[in-house]
Amino acid sequence: MPATHTQHDDDHDHDQGLAHDLQTLLSRQPDRRSALRWLALGTLAPASAFSLVGCGGGGDDSSTATTTTGTTTTGTTTTTTTTTSSGTCSVIPEETAGHYPGDGSNSTSAGVANALLLTGIVRSDITTSIGSGDTATGVPLTITLKLLNTSASCATLAGYAIYLWHCTADGEYSMYSSDIADQNYLRGVQETDANGEATFTTIFPGCYSGRMPHMHFEVYPSLALATTAANKVKTSQLSFPVATCSEVYASSGYEASVSNLARISFASDNVFSDGTSLQIATISGSVSAGYTASLDVAIAA
Repeated sequence: MPATHTQHDDDHDHDQGLAHDLQTLLSRQPDRRSALRWLALGTLAPASAFSLVGCGGGGDDSSTATTTTGTTTTGTTTTTTTTTSSGTCSVIPEETAGHYPGDGSNSTSAGVANALLLTGIVRSDITTSIGSGDTATGVPLTITLKLLNTSASCATLAGYAIYLWHCTADGEYSMYSSDIADQNYLRGVQETDANGEATFTTIFPGCYSGRMPHMHFEVYPSLALATTAANKVKTSQLSFPVATCSEVYASSGYEASVSNLARISFASDNVFSDGTSLQIATISGSVSAGYTASLDVAIAA
């Protein structure tokens, strides 16, 4: 079905207003990987309000992995780090959460949009809406995010929580796009295991106009704190190799993505244009069998 909204979370084209002035000012900060992304009002209901989310941090903070174990206790939350020996890791860039996060930071005509408060949001399979909702259709994809700590020699971070969300095969976002505002699929939270990993079963996202195919995610210190955007410690995005995107979009259900992908590139994408080395998932599989992807996500914990 065709997308019904006219503006997405990170539209490529935007005017030169206040956001441009802020971008110009922040671009002078030497410790930022890149300037503030942009802030533009979406085409949601008049009650919608969006947070100003910067991007930066980049890969400046890197570490060489050694054998390390440790336990950190903050209040009533205990986080255990295990070890890795994967060489070096760099902090994944901070990116915008966009207009459709569903993390309590903005609203729709129905009120504050917060999927994190839904009973059942902690789940690995995010293809179906919680409750009596529908199921998102598309090419199957299983994606594993591995959380690493650059402050502890790239040790894995167990006991954290990752909230992942993305658009449908035809470029719409549940809870926000008008024809699926009553759905909450393609959103879910997973706790990182002893290996620092969180795995989600989903579908390959479509490519909408002005953006390369992508997924959003937020990192929280624990499941208990994964209830509102105010508690997140990292926001970023990931993408996929262009060859894989083209392969998927040649299949049924992704017709609009073919032309949209042809008009955009990582170099012109307003999120990925400053580099993708830390944000492109490793992927294998096929349209018929489904795909398996993985990405190391390093933060300074």
